[in-house]
Amino acid sequence: MTQLKTLPTYDPSLFEGAAEGYAQYRTKYPPVVFDKLAEIFNLNGQGRLLDLGTGPGLISIPLRTQFEEVVAIDPDPEMIAEAKRQAAAVGANNITWLEQGAELIDSSLGKFNLTTIGRAFHWMERELVLERLYELLTDDGGLALLQTGDNPWESNLPWKQAAVGVVKKWLGEERRTGQQGQGTRKPVDPPHEVVIGNSAFARQENYEVPFEKSWTIDSYLGYLYTTAFSLKIFYGDKAPAFEKDLREALLAVEPSGHFTEELKATILVACKH
Repeated sequence: MTQLKTLPTYDPSLFEGAAEGYAQYRTKYPPVVFDKLAEIFNLNGQGRLLDLGTGPGLISIPLRTQFEEVVAIDPDPEMIAEAKRQAAAVGANNITWLEQGAELIDSSLGKFNLTTIGRAFHWMERELVLERLYELLTDDGGLALLQTGDNPWESNLPWKQAAVGVVKKWLGEERRTGQQGQGTRKPVDPPHEVVIGNSAFARQENYEVPFEKSWTIDSYLGYLYTTAFSLKIFYGDKAPAFEKDLREALLAVEPSGHFTEELKATILVACKH
């Protein structure tokens, strides 16, 4: 049993002011990702889904049709409020939204056939979440960690490198995270696969789903303003000058102002048995 004296304290500034833009500008998981999940876990409209770190519902809302009931959890009240707006807009009425940390899940939530986490596992107390999650899954259930593969800090695309260069010019060389822009990003160590390998989950598999993503300068600016490393609040009244710099840098690489990239969404699956 994992023993923690205190649960990690959620930093409410991590995505401060970003919820609406997150829903609009973050890369959506393509339908083929959800098709792959349905294939892996034999989803058929029955059972229950638990979506941890749900944000504005980018997984829970489109995947809800594969389940009778969905429970979606996030510690950020702005994200939960935006998720409810997004769900109402499409008539998604089988989702229960809970504002809490993933570390607080327990048996009161009931059993689930699948748990999903998208771009959020690294923010969690991973070992504790896995331990508590294991008990909540049905015997044939599992966990799926989803990523869209569009991290500009790891890209060799010239326009993305140009964008990161402008962010560094304004915010410094270190990648910011949390504490209202005063925190710095720490490497995810050990990798998720190692943490899962040390857990009670019996096996894990990786899947890749290729897809294409297109951006404009405006949509990429919107994306940057939803990231923990480049929230709009970091720039204050200097945001217009930052935006001017970003536009000039991106147009210098691609004068059309339109960008396309080939991405690989990844699905890291951990099965209970």
